[in-house]
Amino acid sequence: MTRGPTLPAHRLPYLPDPLDVFNGAPADEARALLLHCLRSLRWSRRVAEHRPYPDLDSLLAAADEAAYDLSPGDLAEALEGEALPELPEDTYSAAHMALSAAHAAYEARFGHAFVIYLGDVHPDETLDRILEGIRSRLANDPEDERVVAAEQLRRLARHRLRTCLTSDDRTPRPVSRRR
Repeated sequence: MTRGPTLPAHRLPYLPDPLDVFNGAPADEARALLLHCLRSLRWSRRVAEHRPYPDLDSLLAAADEAAYDLSPGDLAEALEGEALPELPEDTYSAAHMALSAAHAAYEARFGHAFVIYLGDVHPDETLDRILEGIRSRLANDPEDERVVAAEQLRRLARHRLRTCLTSDDRTPRPVSRRR
């Protein structure tokens, strides 16, 4: 029995690195992706204008630097696009009520949504961490809270950007807007 010709080894098509795609994207597409990470037009323009980035760490460092330079207006714009983190689906209704009341008190005091980075928090601890954060930060004066909120936004933007450029599906996760 004779065999036919051997088939060439199957080769997977080249999948571009997400950072290469970001670096080569048109400016408006790069800014749109960045706006999913932090809703500040000035921040997104600044980070997009400094492309190409040689590696993810360089991009994250530039994003951090741009976030540190947010003006009060830029910060207000970014905070307007934020909402409370979503709670796990099995969270009981009393917890939702407690969170809503605490958030309402926070918004009344500071005029914007409460933001907190929860990337290192186990999902079972999310509600406790949010409530603890709101309650402790309600004691801040407005200027101190602006500094804390800006740092939380910077950490959120960094996490979202890393997720966008390293996740398997590589689609940006939009920031939900509060209403």
